[in-house]
Amino acid sequence: MKSIIVTGASQGIGRATAEVFLKAGWRVGVLARSEDRLQELASTYDTAVPLVADVTDAAAMESAFARFVARTERLDALFNNAGMFGPVGPIDEIDLGGFDQVLDVNVRGMFIAAKLAFAQMRRQSPQGGRIINNGSLAAHVPREGSVCYTLTKHAITGLTRSLSLDGRGYDVACGQIDIGNAATDMVTGINERLIAEGKTPNPSMDVEDAAKSVLHMAELPLSANVQFMTVMATKMPYIGRG
Repeated sequence: MKSIIVTGASQGIGRATAEVFLKAGWRVGVLARSEDRLQELASTYDTAVPLVADVTDAAAMESAFARFVARTERLDALFNNAGMFGPVGPIDEIDLGGFDQVLDVNVRGMFIAAKLAFAQMRRQSPQGGRIINNGSLAAHVPREGSVCYTLTKHAITGLTRSLSLDGRGYDVACGQIDIGNAATDMVTGINERLIAEGKTPNPSMDVEDAAKSVLHMAELPLSANVQFMTVMATKMPYIGRG
């Protein structure tokens, strides 16, 4: 049975991805801060392993990864997903505290998870594994008023490229999925704000379709890698926007 840790697994894309992997027969470490949601998920699937941790807490993350590997004996994949959108507005209206929080979760948190996964994959036998970073269309082109989120997602592209290069000698593959407008609470919130401003809401897609794309990336042999994948709502204004 293959094993994966999914961060931010209590809701949204993380929750949907965890469930897709569980249905596909993987053992899944579901990692998030919300213990009640993780326990509820584990009560439905006996191959789900609740891992309660804040991705920005290095010690808690190390303990969570160690507990999971103690049960599975290896780590085949990480879906490095946990993140937040943060404050919205032009840069001169953004409070530095809000910026720091987004940076802490979206960059530091993903760095910690990748570091732990890379270390485990490098030292296990047989060596190797796959890290899939959750980027965003914001890693290519921004939404209006999304400077904090956009900045961090560009940083994740740099993380993906570095891990891909440094992992070659250890059979650690790394790819990035850039998801556009999956129907999650975050996208619903953005659409509600657009409607309140008298604007047209963004088209969205079923979040399970994004999750199935992550599964496709993870199920490839380590001799093949999806370096970057874009999966988005067909009618969203991405191609040609701006």
